[in-house]
Amino acid sequence: MKFFELFGKYTLFVLSLFKRPERRKVFIKQTIHEMNSIGVGSFGIVSLISVFTGAVSTIQIGVQLIDSLVPGYILGRIVRDSNILEFSPTITCLVLAGKVGSNIASELGTMKVTEQIDALEIMGINSANYLVLPKILAGMITIPLLVTYAMALSIIGGALSGMGSELISIDDYVKGLRADFKAFSISFALIKAFTFAYLITSVSAFHGYRTEGGALEVGQSSTKAVVYSAVAVIIFDYLLSEILLSV
Repeated sequence: MKFFELFGKYTLFVLSLFKRPERRKVFIKQTIHEMNSIGVGSFGIVSLISVFTGAVSTIQIGVQLIDSLVPGYILGRIVRDSNILEFSPTITCLVLAGKVGSNIASELGTMKVTEQIDALEIMGINSANYLVLPKILAGMITIPLLVTYAMALSIIGGALSGMGSELISIDDYVKGLRADFKAFSISFALIKAFTFAYLITSVSAFHGYRTEGGALEVGQSSTKAVVYSAVAVIIFDYLLSEILLSV
C-alpha cells in the first residue's frame, strides 16, 4: 500500500509541473542554466567511465576468445553491441543517478527546509514548474547527448585497449564494428537514455521537493533520490529490453 501511496503522490507531483507555467523567456533561461549544470558538469566523469568501460569489456571478452574457433573480428562486434545496447546507456545513467540525482534532491531539499519554495508560492509562482520542469527538460536533452558521447568513447577505448594488449588488430576491430550493424541499436540506446533521464530527474526532484525538517532530512532525501532513481533505471532497463528487443 505504501508503494501505491508514494506512486500517487509522485503522479500528482508530475501533474503539478504543468499548472500555471512561467513565461517562456524565464523558462528557457532556467533550462539553459540546468543544461549547463547537468550536461557540462557531468562531462568529465562520463568521459572517464566510458573509456575504461570500453577498455575493460574488450580485455575481458578478448581473453575468453583467445585460441577459440571464433574469428578475431567478432571481438569488435561484441564490444560494439554490448557498449551501445547496455553499458553506455545503463552504466552512464546509473552514475548520473548518483551525481545529478543527489544534486537535484539536495538543492530542492535545502530550498524547501529554508522556506525558499514557500516564498515562491506566496509570490504566486508555481515553484514546481519554475524549479523542477527545467531540470527535467534539461536532463532529457543533455543525458541522451552524454550517452551518445559515451557510446563513441567506449568504442574508442575498446580499440586502444585491444591494440595495447595485442588482443586484436585495428583492422579486425574496425571490421567487427562494421559487421552486421543494426541502426536500431542506436535508436534503442537513445530510447533508454530519454527514459532514464526522465526517471533520474523527476524522481530526484520529487524526493527533494517533499523534504521536511532540517539538514538531516535533506541528506535522507538525497539518499532516497539516488536509490530510487537507480532502482527505476534498472527496472526500466529490463522492461525496455523485453518490449523492444524480444519482438
